[in-house]
Order: sequence, then C-alpha cells, then structure tokens
Amino acid sequence: MSGGVALQAILSGLALGTAYGLIAMGFSLVYRLTGVISFAHGDLVVGGVFIGVLVVLGTTPVAAALDMVHSVGLAVLIVAAGAALSAGVYLVAVRPFLPGVGHRSTRGDVLGWVAGGLAAGLLIREVLGLVLTQDAYAVPDPLRLGSLTPSGVLQLPGGETVSVRALGVIGIGLAVGILVERLLVLTSVGTAMKAVSEDPTAAALLGLPVRRLVLVAFVVAGALAGLAGLLISPDRSLGVDDGVVLGLKAMAAALVGGLGSVRGALAGGLALGVIESFVVASSVLGPHYADVVPLTILLIVLALGRRGLRSPLREDPE
Repeated sequence: MSGGVALQAILSGLALGTAYGLIAMGFSLVYRLTGVISFAHGDLVVGGVFIGVLVVLGTTPVAAALDMVHSVGLAVLIVAAGAALSAGVYLVAVRPFLPGVGHRSTRGDVLGWVAGGLAAGLLIREVLGLVLTQDAYAVPDPLRLGSLTPSGVLQLPGGETVSVRALGVIGIGLAVGILVERLLVLTSVGTAMKAVSEDPTAAALLGLPVRRLVLVAFVVAGALAGLAGLLISPDRSLGVDDGVVLGLKAMAAALVGGLGSVRGALAGGLALGVIESFVVASSVLGPHYADVVPLTILLIVLALGRRGLRSPLREDPE
C-alpha cells in the first residue's frame, strides 16, 4: 500500500471513526450512570435520520440538493429525533426495570432492561419499515460539506484524493465529541453525573435528582447518535436495519476505549474506523470484510473479558 493510499485510508477511517466514536460515547455515558447497555442505541442513529427526512421532506429519502431552510431544519430535526427517541427508550423500556438506578439488584431486573432495550430497537425498525420498504435509501446532505470546493475532493501528495466532506466530518465530530467530554468534566451537571455513577444511593441522599440526571444522559446519548447519523448517512446507502450493525460497531469502540469512559469511547471509535478503512483498502481483504473485522474485534474483547483502556464508571480526574 502506497503512502498516498495509506493517508487516504487514515483520513477516511477517521471520518468514519468519529461517527462510531459519537455513538460509542452515548453507550458509555448511559452505562456510566446506570450499568445499562442500551441495545436500541444503534437504531437511534437510523431512526433519527429517517424521521428527520420524512418530516422535513415529506417523502422517502432521496439524495436531492436542499435549500438553506430545509438543510437547517433537517440537521436540527435529525439530532432532536435521536434525543427524543433515546428519551422514549429510557422512559418506556429501561426505567421500569431500574428500581435502584446504577445497581442491577436482581437477575429479573437485568433481564427486564435487556429485553426492553431489544424490544425498543425492534419497534423502531418495524415502525420505520412500514413506511420505508426498500432495502436502502440515499439520504440528502444537509451540511453540504462537499460543496466547499468545486470538485468536492482534495489532492493528496501521492496523487490520491480525499473527500472534502470527510475532512468536515472529522472536524465537526471531533469538536462535538471533545466539547461534550469537557462539559461532562467541567460543568455542575457533569459533576452530578459523576457522583451518580460512583454511588447513586449517596447521590440521592444528598438531594441529587438521580433519575432526572439519567434521563439527561439518555437525551445526550441520543443527540450524539443523531449527529453521528447526520454525519455519515449521506456517504452511504442507509437501510432500516443498518442500526444493528452500527450499534455493534459502536459497542466494540466503547469496549475498546473502556466501557464507561466517554473519552475512551471517542478514541476507540477513531481506532475502529481507521482499522475498518484499512481493511477496505487492503488488496487481501477488501470491502466485503468491512463489517466482519470490527465485529470480530467486539467478540475478541468480550471473550477476553477486557474492559478496554480505562476502567468503567470512572474518568480521569483532570
């Protein structure tokens, strides 16, 4: 693999990895406060995108150029739909099975939230499938990042090209991811969430609104999932069932980075995206293995019983 191709793979992988990282941050944030892995989380990505398109455009998705009003409306609604769906998943499918937030007190409770999350994801897919009957759709790009240059690409030193949109996705994804991580560290809400993650019973005795903070965590996680869908969906065809694979890849990223570590989840997503991009560019493996390798990493991490680069429920003190 030449240097130009390697650089192209790295940049493309970082663009893909920022999306994985944003979804993984939601996984880790929710787990950090509740001990719950939200199995519907990948479906929030697809659900937010398709709900936004159906509401703003009033039709099934097509890769059409949008005016400024529709672009802004679609971008805002996709993120808002992801947040609203995540809040709904918590209120309907998770909260009833969490009598002690942050503590899985009985086996029945664990089975309850696992079943609830899986059922919520299935419900999202089934409802969308009633309207969106094709296997995949082309989604419009409300950010229009590719229009920053006439050709939509930049020339790399080795003669290869990279999409301008990919660079924009990297910039936006990293900026939002770092901003959210910093807000969780520096703000009073973030401090309260940390207290809940460390000892929810003590936090409740101190007067912290534990369940409200958990709801906020789900809303933030859903908004990040919606943003991830907004960033990557225009670059690929998107189907109703694609949320399952996206969720598993993001779970792998969260586990590699340390389940419960928001910062580690973003780093794990970037690493996973670069690995997947090199697999696609490889002459030995190729695009057919794009989904196989990340899921293999997930299985290996689970089989080894590893918790990633950081311990769960804790962040670095700085």
